Amino acid sequence: MEMMSALLRRPAAASILSLVGVLAFYVIFGGVDLGKLLNAASWVNYAARIGIVAIPVGLLMVSGEIDISIGAMIPAGAMSAAIITGYYEFPMIFGILGAIGIGVMVGLINGILAVRTTVPTLIITLATLVAMQGVVLAGSKLLTGSASVPLTAPGWAKTIFGQLMFGGSHQVIIVWWVIFAVVFWFVLHQTRYGNWIFAMGGDKESARNAGIPVNRMTIVLFVLTATSASFVGMCHAILFNSAQVSGGMNDIFNIIVSVVVGGVLLTGGFGSVPGVFVGTLTFAIVIKGIDFTTIDRNWSNLIIGVMLLTAVAMNESFRKLALTAVLGKKENAGDSVVAVAKNN
Repeated sequence: MEMMSALLRRPAAASILSLVGVLAFYVIFGGVDLGKLLNAASWVNYAARIGIVAIPVGLLMVSGEIDISIGAMIPAGAMSAAIITGYYEFPMIFGILGAIGIGVMVGLINGILAVRTTVPTLIITLATLVAMQGVVLAGSKLLTGSASVPLTAPGWAKTIFGQLMFGGSHQVIIVWWVIFAVVFWFVLHQTRYGNWIFAMGGDKESARNAGIPVNRMTIVLFVLTATSASFVGMCHAILFNSAQVSGGMNDIFNIIVSVVVGGVLLTGGFGSVPGVFVGTLTFAIVIKGIDFTTIDRNWSNLIIGVMLLTAVAMNESFRKLALTAVLGKKENAGDSVVAVAKNN
């Protein structure tokens, strides 16, 4: 019982329960063959695509901020690589640097505006989202005369960023997703930087008074979200040998939902990388797994809505459980100190 209580206090609890609930729903009401579903590549590839962006977005949301400009950064990264390498025929390394560079630039703009103005980051990143949509479309038309640009990546770039594995079904971006998850897990849960991020999400002024470089950390987190999105766009351009100005725009909502289902609170201060990882898997199974059931695909949005509302309710409940446990430990520790003092 104590083990179950400890599990429910973890930020990843909501995502795990959501995953189990979705699978159970598909098995009971959709007649899904779990073996066939779990061996499919479509939902894993999609999970990796949005998961690489969802993890740094999750860290940003834990710190109490949000970034929706990621929807424009995915096509921005793809088009940067395609125009530099495919249209102007520069070496692939310049296309890669261009894609990463535009992510760093937009992330810096978002971060600097976030720390130097009082405008909510939702509005700031909405502005950069719309602005970057215009830049990508107008820039592509101006430079190439087209909204779609082909490219041919060299073998080494295909192997690292755009290869198909396991018989030509699973994309190498899955490996990058796992690498991102491990690195960000270590940063958030095993280093002082993770403690700083949680502190920022709890109370920025208190964190600043405690000596945490809040402004610098905020800018870094925005750079990570924008750059991860441009990285995903670049990988897909290399994989499919082309880029389009509209590719990835629909992923904004999907990424935010994955993060929330993963146990991260919109108010900040609560969440985990494993939770976001499982939340992304859950969302991908809902979106792509419904094709393996007898359920009409048109019902998928209803399932997503119910899952999101349930996850939000569970996240808040589990956060209260965690706070209750922490306060209980402090009270017990205080009672022990008092008892020792009396005995002495």
